[in-house]
Amino acid sequence: MAQHNHSAPDHSALNRSAAYASISMALLLVGLKGWAAWTTGSTAMLGSLADTLLDLVASLATLAGVWVAGMPADDNHRFGHGKAEALSAMFQVLLIGASALALAVHSVQQLMSGERTGSAGDGILVSVIAIIGTLALLAWQQYVLRRTRSVAIFTDHLHYKSDLLLNMAVIVALLLDQYAGLTKADPLFGLGIALWLGWGAYHASEEAIEQLMDREWPEDKKARFVEVLGRHPELRGVHDLRTRTSGNRDFVQFHVWVDGNMTVTQAHRVMDEIEDKLREEFPEVEILIHPDPEGHVDERGVAGRDILQDV
Repeated sequence: MAQHNHSAPDHSALNRSAAYASISMALLLVGLKGWAAWTTGSTAMLGSLADTLLDLVASLATLAGVWVAGMPADDNHRFGHGKAEALSAMFQVLLIGASALALAVHSVQQLMSGERTGSAGDGILVSVIAIIGTLALLAWQQYVLRRTRSVAIFTDHLHYKSDLLLNMAVIVALLLDQYAGLTKADPLFGLGIALWLGWGAYHASEEAIEQLMDREWPEDKKARFVEVLGRHPELRGVHDLRTRTSGNRDFVQFHVWVDGNMTVTQAHRVMDEIEDKLREEFPEVEILIHPDPEGHVDERGVAGRDILQDV
């Protein structure tokens, strides 16, 4: 059995930089929104503050996740620590869901009591600052994601994208309440923000769950991989292809058919050539190949079928 393990470029520093940026932004906004919520009494602003407090906790979890995921493989974790990112992402999802529930309850209570907000000016100013800061943070996270594909940073990125709408909603709610006389605007927007946060939590959980469950690659990615794999002239067939993703690392294993009269040395040469071809288009994948003499199949069902026939 031939195995090739080319470690992916060290993305840990980039991921940590995105996490530190999130933490710094959250600390700044917690202070500003705490002051604005106190002076305005706005439910929408209170919801924004609660979301930012959870942003801070989630960003700390993100930092822990990417830090652990960046550790090299060891004797007890031979496939690395990449799933720490998915665990971090799931922790964030739970926090977002709890925040959405608490905000929904508070919004309903304000609707029933008929409370009004205070001065809107402070809340609007803080929301504008939050929007500008969030846009800067999202730009940096997007830069990092293009290079690392971190699921923890991706979840954090989704959350901060929702913050843009949240802060805009706060501004609209305060304007409607204070200047248009729509007294129920603030709690209604607070309830809308809670629903948005809940939807975001559901959406953010999908990729993390897929990684934790070792879901196969998307079909188009697998098709590209098989197409490259089939270019080697001495390859007689491929079966039992298995793929998965952990953190920002991809793993793939498969059986190949080669001429049964080949020596071990010749078969090893072919495996190396196959790996070289694959690395040209999939440089960060860890590959495990099992060579079989042509026609030999131990697997049953779909796993034993030659997938090159479909290329």
